Amino acid sequence: MLLLENVNAFYGKSQVLHDITFNVGDSEIVTILGRNGAGKTTTLKSIMNLVRPRSGKILFNGKDLTSMAPHEIPRLGVAYVSQGKGIFPNLTVQENLLVGALATDHSRDSIESALHLFPVLGEKLRQIAGTLSGGEQQMLAIGRALAIQPKLLIMDEPTEGLMPLLVQSVLDVTKHINSSGVSVLIVEQKLEVAMKLATRVLIMENGSIKLVGEPKYMTENRDLVLKHLGIKM
Repeated sequence: MLLLENVNAFYGKSQVLHDITFNVGDSEIVTILGRNGAGKTTTLKSIMNLVRPRSGKILFNGKDLTSMAPHEIPRLGVAYVSQGKGIFPNLTVQENLLVGALATDHSRDSIESALHLFPVLGEKLRQIAGTLSGGEQQMLAIGRALAIQPKLLIMDEPTEGLMPLLVQSVLDVTKHINSSGVSVLIVEQKLEVAMKLATRVLIMENGSIKLVGEPKYMTENRDLVLKHLGIKM
């Protein structure tokens, strides 16, 4: 479904990504772990062409994303929930959801799937999004992405700053989304979240992928994980 091959990306003259290569298969959940500054968010932005790679390939179902404008990529079925939620705070909840549906020419009925997963949003459709709680804003950001009716859902630290109960809610929703056939690519900092969610885990350090494996492999190679993440399992 998604393939990155030898992707190199820069901010000005500073190289951030070094020959990033990995794939996300059909109905797979892939989690990227790494310390701050490892290049995780830049990897996601490169997929969405918000950071244009200097070299390498990024293909989605065989289509070259690096040749497309960022607003064209969601029309292929790629939804992106950026770090820090990225909602429109001055629009209502309903208007935020409609942005997702209309951006990909889907009907307004496509927001119903989001409201089914997050019924609390259905009770606050006319509320200004910026007045929602942090957890509700995260629900809205994910719900708006689902209104695109994606084939691939990309999320950047969706559990950041959430209380444990809401973290579990995000985990449950992500698994439900994946069970419907949607592939998921997630950047996370919480190792326990990655282990509960992922079918495959990638560990990044200094702009490179250092370790790839299933959660079981990561558990069995805890010394390597500690080396690249600097935390205990």
